[in-house]
Amino acid sequence: MVRIGIDARFYGSIGKGLGRYTQKLIEHLEKIDSENQYFVFLRRENFEEYVPSRPNFQKVLADYQWYSFSEQFLFPKLLHSYKLDLMHFPHFNVPIFYFRKFVITIHDLILLHFPTKHASTLSPSFYWLKFLAYRLVIWLALTRSQKIIAVSEFTKKDILSQYSVAKSKIVVTYEACEKNAFENLQMPAQILEKYGIMKPYLLYVGNAYPHKNLERLISAFAQVLTQKKDLHLVLVGKQDYFYARLKAQVEKQKIANVIFPGFVADQDLSAVYEQALAYVFPSLYEGFGLPPLEAMEEGVPVVCSAATCLPEVLNQGAFFIDASEETAITKAILQVASDENLRKELISKGFEQVKKYSWDKMARETLEIYLKNI
Repeated sequence: MVRIGIDARFYGSIGKGLGRYTQKLIEHLEKIDSENQYFVFLRRENFEEYVPSRPNFQKVLADYQWYSFSEQFLFPKLLHSYKLDLMHFPHFNVPIFYFRKFVITIHDLILLHFPTKHASTLSPSFYWLKFLAYRLVIWLALTRSQKIIAVSEFTKKDILSQYSVAKSKIVVTYEACEKNAFENLQMPAQILEKYGIMKPYLLYVGNAYPHKNLERLISAFAQVLTQKKDLHLVLVGKQDYFYARLKAQVEKQKIANVIFPGFVADQDLSAVYEQALAYVFPSLYEGFGLPPLEAMEEGVPVVCSAATCLPEVLNQGAFFIDASEETAITKAILQVASDENLRKELISKGFEQVKKYSWDKMARETLEIYLKNI
């Protein structure tokens, strides 16, 4: 029996896409590995969210803030006390003072490609100091890791273009998606009413960081309204500085029919997806692109940026656009919104595309990586 640790401080909804990856990895490892001992390190805010289903999985409180001094100095002290044969960090933030064997998952290099002060609420000097620290931490993590897991071929190529040290030890394991397992006894109309959502509507679910390109989407939607006056744009995401900025844009430009429902609970999300006319994803950079894949799983036609990994992951299942062009977004939305046959075709192709991905397969490939790098 080997002792394997997993940094699950991002586990669950608090970690967004990274949290989903970590959660599904642990859930499926529990199903396939009853022989090895796992230690799952969580923060206080998600400690109760994870309940081990196997006796060989043990959760450990590691309440160290991400990207903090305590993460770099105190977290490795805790990890060393467990004498792990292998540690898995599902993000680049590996403590520089952790000296035992580990593997790392890199989801993207967004901070390298979008190192702009506009993507942060920090002062310029502190932001650039933090950016330099990020570059050092990721270089050290890649250099010292036993294996590097990339979530797409695009991400693998992106890493290799920046860090030659990764060449001999990088592998790809794809993420996956699955239909929301939560049941809601409320009718879809009641759920939409609860969040102030009006049909027909286009949907986006996720954060509002600048590379998500939502400012351009809103401007494109303003042009859509000149021809489709009854259409709405619903932007689902936890209210923060970046969403507040989008709201200010809508108010300043006096754009009608843009709805900000805020955070939508998991048990309500399926209904919000299913009732959408289309899902729009104009992101300029992604490592895997899980949100549009999840929309496909929910039976929603997807209009998507053709940037970075998205054509690789979504293949023929999406209506691709040059999302750097506002007019291209406008034309695509109008075309998909007006053509029922096109929407049906996209839904059908989307269902076929999501079948190519499996969390079980991802977990099995990851377990194989663990056992080969003890």
